[in-house]
Amino acid sequence: MKKLSLISLGILASLQFIDAQVISSKKWTDLFSYNNVLAMKEDNGKIIAATENGLFYYTIATGEVTKLSKANGLHDVSITAFDYNPQTKVGVIGYANGSLDIVTPQEIKYVVDIPIATGYNGSKKVNHISITGDQAVVSVGYGLSIFNLKKLEFGDSAFFMTGGLYEASNEATIFGNKVYSVTNSGLKSHEMNITFPVFSTWTTEIPGSFKHIDAEASSMIYSSATSAFIYNNGTGTPLPASFGNIRDIVLTSNNIVVTDSRIYTFGLNGISLNAVSLGEECNTAITTGSGKIYGGTLLSGIKDEASTTYKPSGPYLNSAYKINLYDNNQMLVSSGARINRFNHVALNPKNPGFYYFNGSEWIYSSFFVGNTTTRFNVLDAVVNPTDPNEVFFTNYLGTAGGEGVYRMKYNATNKDFEFVKYYTGTFRPVGFASDNQNNLFVSIAFNGGNPTIWIYDKAADNFLLKKVVLSSDGIQKPVVYENMLWIPLPRTNNFLVYDYKNALNLSDDTEYILKDTNGFAGNSKGTLSVAFDKSGDAWIGTDSGLRILPNAAAEIKTPEPKVEPIIIEQGGLGEELFRDGQILQVEVDAGNYKWVSVDGGGVYYLSADGQQTIKHFTKENSPLPTNSVTDIKVDKKTGKVYFATFNGIVAYQGDVGDVTSNFGNVVVYPNPVVYSNFKGKVTIKGLAEKTNIRITDAAGNVIHSAVARGGYYEWDLTNQKGTRVASGMYFVLMTNEDGSDKATAKIGVVN
Repeated sequence: MKKLSLISLGILASLQFIDAQVISSKKWTDLFSYNNVLAMKEDNGKIIAATENGLFYYTIATGEVTKLSKANGLHDVSITAFDYNPQTKVGVIGYANGSLDIVTPQEIKYVVDIPIATGYNGSKKVNHISITGDQAVVSVGYGLSIFNLKKLEFGDSAFFMTGGLYEASNEATIFGNKVYSVTNSGLKSHEMNITFPVFSTWTTEIPGSFKHIDAEASSMIYSSATSAFIYNNGTGTPLPASFGNIRDIVLTSNNIVVTDSRIYTFGLNGISLNAVSLGEECNTAITTGSGKIYGGTLLSGIKDEASTTYKPSGPYLNSAYKINLYDNNQMLVSSGARINRFNHVALNPKNPGFYYFNGSEWIYSSFFVGNTTTRFNVLDAVVNPTDPNEVFFTNYLGTAGGEGVYRMKYNATNKDFEFVKYYTGTFRPVGFASDNQNNLFVSIAFNGGNPTIWIYDKAADNFLLKKVVLSSDGIQKPVVYENMLWIPLPRTNNFLVYDYKNALNLSDDTEYILKDTNGFAGNSKGTLSVAFDKSGDAWIGTDSGLRILPNAAAEIKTPEPKVEPIIIEQGGLGEELFRDGQILQVEVDAGNYKWVSVDGGGVYYLSADGQQTIKHFTKENSPLPTNSVTDIKVDKKTGKVYFATFNGIVAYQGDVGDVTSNFGNVVVYPNPVVYSNFKGKVTIKGLAEKTNIRITDAAGNVIHSAVARGGYYEWDLTNQKGTRVASGMYFVLMTNEDGSDKATAKIGVVN
């Protein structure tokens, strides 16, 4: 039986994440996919596997699986290379942007100063990493560099330039006193001496196009795409097998492992030992000390010869666009994408659909696995409001053939979704919305020349045309509020509010259009998102800032409804909040605070009125995989916030849970506060919507008072004069707005 924990033990037992504290914390978790294994190493019965967004560790004897990602120590995502030295317990991770993480038992060191060749404008991706002792050879698109793992700094670099053109080092390794690199023009070598950086002094030992290389103390192997060789003093002895597309070669002290469509093992003398198939594509493979073969698959994590898989729980792939949360911790995630908010994109070659989390494990429908007849770009997936065992999803494509709305049925016995129906005529569907009468609406981006709104007719089991939107040629996912559809229009400076009244009556409806004359910025090219707060205000995100429609349901029906920007004071002058920013998503938590995603700017956590920025998360200071967050969802019961990006999903445990007029479970942390360990603010959560707070010292003197709104409060440990309080015990006395409920807490302070 597999056990899962979040913090890696064993190999990284003493890891303190010294350099990672700014980015990771216990409040963050990742929901990354760990299916695509890029590289593996074994250390004393534990397999370390590198995947796109993190490492995981599989302990063979116990079945324990642990993981390490940007949420708990690493500094980036999009891993492209990895190696690990079992003797020194040091691992090196290479990323697509050219940076490195050096993982030691003491710390994780982030390295961003990788040498770059002058005039090189190509990809900075780290192609390959090979560790020998305390030296790591880092292969990139313009050559290679040596990184000293003791000094934690780069040494010599060799830029492979001939005739004014750079050549990539596909892979490289140290063998003896030389560095060997395989390139598209040959196997090249150079002694590690003073002329190492001069590429003209490198020797092409064997001409040809080569992809992979590996070495141990007394042996070296290399390969092209179709042949593998044992190196022998400037010549190569071919391994006795016919290969089609070699994905990786691994040399150990006992054998040679070649990963192709099958996994081949050879003795160090080149004699064939075995060839097995794991039933799916593998990127790499290793053999353990016992001789057992493990493959690193593209889609199933680590897999052994018995087809048993080992990996952390996670979605099928990392690509994510929209999230929908349901009771019992269930989640549906759509995997699609759009360019410029509305155009179709080049389809993901892995052809994902949607991912489902049932509260304890991730489930991926076999309908999508290996489906070669239909291409998928799923922009939304929702539970059928009249049948919790069914899911509708939108397949948004820019060309005919497969686009439309689909209905799937969940089979609990085999944990799979089975195809039920495809609804023709629903071309380029974007997103769903449902009301409290279980009416299901879907927005269609292009249908007969214009966007449309369709409604699901349960009796006829079909979608009926509800509304043609003449004021736009693009449309977003709708939101239902006060029995009206509120719909951003991304290609025109308009916003549609549609009062559908009797849902299936197609003739009694009323529409309202907001445009620049109603207060949108004149330079806006479209509206992108909308959310409603506890005051009934509509927070509308546009591609040129944020607008608020106060008391929206009533205001929209007035002759001249007005949307307003939020004006904040900067240096004594008023300035518009998020001016010219593309507001991808707005979400309101249980305390009426606002989460706002700004394209390229990360995520902001704002006070209820938007006047204060409480937190600002970016990929540079948090585990966010990217600064463009396509969706935000808050579990209002727990306060957990989910962020969807095209590079994966992360979650942040917020302080605002289920907020009512009375107190919940009041929690104070950290407590006690020891200044040498913690210099931030003390958080009090579980408060009422409006809480009157008095903090007294042991003698009963009031040293701090405040009114907290939204379910939590942060005390900066200062008194009413603004100076830090002395060491001692402090008492927190709290009442709700009308005095009908109260709570108390104690806070210990040690300066």
